[in-house]
Amino acid sequence: MMEKNTASTGKNYEESKASASARYKAAIFDMDGTVLDTLEDLKDALNWALKECGHEITLTREQTAHCFGSAVHVAIQRALSIEAGMTEDDLLVIGTAGHETVDGISEDEVNRIQAVYKPYYEAHCGDKTGPYAGIPESIQKLRSAGIRCAVVSNKPDPAVQSLVASDFPGVFDFALGEKAGTRRKPAPDMTLQSLKALGVDPKDAVYIGDTEIDFRTAKNSGLDCISVTWGFRGRKFLENLGSKVIVDTPEEMADHILGK
Repeated sequence: MMEKNTASTGKNYEESKASASARYKAAIFDMDGTVLDTLEDLKDALNWALKECGHEITLTREQTAHCFGSAVHVAIQRALSIEAGMTEDDLLVIGTAGHETVDGISEDEVNRIQAVYKPYYEAHCGDKTGPYAGIPESIQKLRSAGIRCAVVSNKPDPAVQSLVASDFPGVFDFALGEKAGTRRKPAPDMTLQSLKALGVDPKDAVYIGDTEIDFRTAKNSGLDCISVTWGFRGRKFLENLGSKVIVDTPEEMADHILGK
């Protein structure tokens, strides 16, 4: 998706004043668990792909939440690890540095399931997905104050573009999902690409997300981070992670960005 120059022009005095008082010039959002509740569609698609490939496990909503955050390949590795009996405490290590593969989990099998999952999810990614309550209004509040807004997600880019078009038409200035040749989060590549498109320096931007991947993405990109509690990880986990700013509502998130 190419950058769209949808930012408001001709701002009145009050809007200009709000922009001047804001903490940041840009807000970069994660997608799953941050702006969109995608868990039911992720769960259905992952369970469908696993079943199609001969696996008997049926993931719950909570288990699915622990699988995702580091793109679909890692999600499938985690799902197969759950099937093999791995505990939740060990699950989130999968996909981090030095843990790119899992003992006893065939990468060929992961890739086979992924090839089944991706087209199914792309076709069904909007079946049960929708914005979290208060998110559209909070993002519009930021936009009205002159804050540029983007989405950067480890979800495959076609699904990101489809969901942005259906659930946030004309809302985001830029959107980017996982693409071949670009390192996924928590590497800084995708975030820095979005900031370049927005014309904003890292020091003037904040990253908003719900998982450890988002926290690390912000750190690796030189951005401040806001962690949200309504997504795939809870407040206690985010506190233990070391997040300094944790919010419970989209309204609280917007107020923090605007310096209120």
